[in-house]
Amino acid sequence: MTATAPLHVQTPMLESRDLSRVAGKEVFLKMECFQNAGSYKIRGIGLFCSRARDEGKSRLVASSAGNAGYAVAYAGNRLGMEVTVVVPETTSAEAKERIASEGARVEVFGAVWDDADAHGRKLAEASGAAYVHPFDHPTLWEGYRTIAREARTQMARPDAVVLSVGGGGMMCGVLEGLREVGWGDVPLVAVEPEGAASFGAALRSGHVVTLDRISTVATSLATRRVTAEAVAWAGRHDVRAVTVSDVQAVSACRRFADDHRVLVEPACGATLATLYDGHPALEGARSVMAVVCGGIGVSMARLAQWERDLGLLSAA
Repeated sequence: MTATAPLHVQTPMLESRDLSRVAGKEVFLKMECFQNAGSYKIRGIGLFCSRARDEGKSRLVASSAGNAGYAVAYAGNRLGMEVTVVVPETTSAEAKERIASEGARVEVFGAVWDDADAHGRKLAEASGAAYVHPFDHPTLWEGYRTIAREARTQMARPDAVVLSVGGGGMMCGVLEGLREVGWGDVPLVAVEPEGAASFGAALRSGHVVTLDRISTVATSLATRRVTAEAVAWAGRHDVRAVTVSDVQAVSACRRFADDHRVLVEPACGATLATLYDGHPALEGARSVMAVVCGGIGVSMARLAQWERDLGLLSAA
């Protein structure tokens, strides 16, 4: 059977004059927010779903806090596959509506993503569907390598790469890609919200750690544990785990919207905050590539609500 054409698009690499001035270094933005599916997720998930169809599967089941679910719904729509997406109760109404708009069935289950994941696996097993994990699968990482491949043709070698980490799938793929294109010595700064810092906890412990609880407005990063592959990569690459507060992440979303006329989720704002706030992990780097991962769970109204909830705007 002929392999399906990629479902992702090549995204721009923009030199940010505003962020470069603020950070005191050259800042290049890999604009994954411009993917048709709203985020970088379609690179890995599109590849996974395409291969599942080529192998004879007709149905897909996914669990997601939003972006991975939408990527599966988008891919399933394009590939003519039946899709069910299980989301936790914290998923916004806007995200659920967006997923459903691609023809997917949306099922709400559990307080956190881990609950939705367990339920989704049962549904897939019972129905014979392909189960699409949001971050923990080699095919996903293979898809995310393309971020580095494209970057290699769009800019000179950076002194650092910075990206957000939830489950760690994008990080694994980007690290694979950096090695592939000859940038294997470029440090990677992995950014998490303070209220869901499972990667940092794993690095301190030397193994995967399951957090007792998570609390962050960056719901796309709200996973209680990272993939073991992310922890393994930290042992063979210069990976610097850092955290930012929700206030920093949301403030960065506002500043980014003002500077670049683009809305992104707090999960993406976490990465941008390291540049706006001059994080020490980026000291000495003269040029930085930041992955602007995007996200479907943001609107002007939601951004304003996050700002009010965090005391950044008055309630009036």
